[in-house]
Amino acid sequence: MASTDREDHAPRVTRLSVTPIKGFALQHPDEVRLERSGAVGDRDFVVVDDRGRLVSITKTGAWVDLTARYDRGSGRLDVRDRDGGRWDATVVPGDPVGVDMFGLRTTPGHVVEGPWSALLSERAGKDVRLVLLDRAGDGSDVHPVTVLGEATVTHLAERAGVGTVDPRRFRMLLAVSGTPAHAEDGWAGRTVRVGRALIEVGGPVPRCAGVTRHPDEGGRDLPVVRMIKAYRGMQETELGPGVALGVYARVLEPGAVRVGDALVFED
Repeated sequence: MASTDREDHAPRVTRLSVTPIKGFALQHPDEVRLERSGAVGDRDFVVVDDRGRLVSITKTGAWVDLTARYDRGSGRLDVRDRDGGRWDATVVPGDPVGVDMFGLRTTPGHVVEGPWSALLSERAGKDVRLVLLDRAGDGSDVHPVTVLGEATVTHLAERAGVGTVDPRRFRMLLAVSGTPAHAEDGWAGRTVRVGRALIEVGGPVPRCAGVTRHPDEGGRDLPVVRMIKAYRGMQETELGPGVALGVYARVLEPGAVRVGDALVFED
């Protein structure tokens, strides 16, 4: 199909970022399928403490070197580290648990039996459990689709005088090019065709201390929240005043999205 003039000059998807287990290493596939609940296979699992509270990357970077792959059809979960370690087992749901998602809501799931809780607890230095969520999309903080412009991250680095900032720190589903810095902030309420999917852009994403962690090593090495606040101040978000970068979106029409797809505004 020939591209239109709007597509030729439109922003484009440059990176897709997903992970089956929240807080694990991000994967960057060439294509994802967006459902109303978000990208299929993204954040199906979370890690909780002994009180059922979510243990996110804000609290620990102990698992950023672990890459997980989950086959929903077979129920096999495969986890590997950068040193060649591998753990592979069929997911067996055990006791039900209500996951406290940052105090925002309680999300139902089931503790996963097998080697997972021991593996994750040893790395974190405290008792934690792996939980398979009952509903797709419930592993998202607020909304399952997030968008961030490459120019926005470049601008942040320039304003902070730090050379570069790795955009993976923000763990956003869609990274886009071809826009001025912070252009995505002006898209709220607009409908956008991206690949075969149609999304509606929402409000700003409040940033937490998770963005201060190195995306490969997990340690806190850059005061990113302070860097954003220094030139942007506080903004109103769905969760109240916060330090924001990037925007949320919701899926109006499901479909496949690929790296290189144009973002075409339909309104």
